[in-house]
Amino acid sequence: EDEQIVAEIMGRRFFPDIIAYKTWEGFHFAGHEIRITEATDCYGAVVWPSALVLCYFLENNSKQCNLVDKHVIELGAGTGLVSIVASLLGAFVTATDLPELLGNLQHNILQNTKQKCKHQPCVKELSWGIDLEKNFPRSSCHFDYIMAADVVYHHPFLDELLLTFDHLCKDDTVILWAMKFRLENENRFVDRFQMLFDLQMVSNFPSLNIALYKAMRKGRMKA
Repeated sequence: EDEQIVAEIMGRRFFPDIIAYKTWEGFHFAGHEIRITEATDCYGAVVWPSALVLCYFLENNSKQCNLVDKHVIELGAGTGLVSIVASLLGAFVTATDLPELLGNLQHNILQNTKQKCKHQPCVKELSWGIDLEKNFPRSSCHFDYIMAADVVYHHPFLDELLLTFDHLCKDDTVILWAMKFRLENENRFVDRFQMLFDLQMVSNFPSLNIALYKAMRKGRMKA
């Protein structure tokens, strides 16, 4: 079953027939052909398999996870694929990443959502753990969903990432997080994450070494 579903997920990706002057990959999600411009010299400008896993889940669980008119923020949006799919599924989306990635992120989102979405997504700078209250004040920012794909790997900002999840997550916010397990750091982050949030594995793909999680604040999952 794992291999069958993984083949379906990865089958949503397609490549240009003719080499173009810009490097791009294509994807089929939410009834649309999505073209993503990439930069292979930068981690944040490449589509990783975890993003495809999350997009596949969103598309195939529209009743369980109805995004229409919901407020969504994506952490580490990178090329913007998850944010684009969430937008095409009807959400108000805020796609966030580091300042040096916003140009490519904005390009991809505009190219793939203009006049196609109920709500035009926005792109905003978010450096994990920095100026959170200033840029995303608790009193006025409310997100129904926080989404993240492949944000946990060997980087020095795991503490700041956890702080960002904590700041943005209200009692009724749902976190959807696709994660590729690589090193022991990932396991330790999950342990620390579970000190603040209840964590439920939604899907597991051993052949990709990727798990998809749903999380909410402690004691709120069943409520």
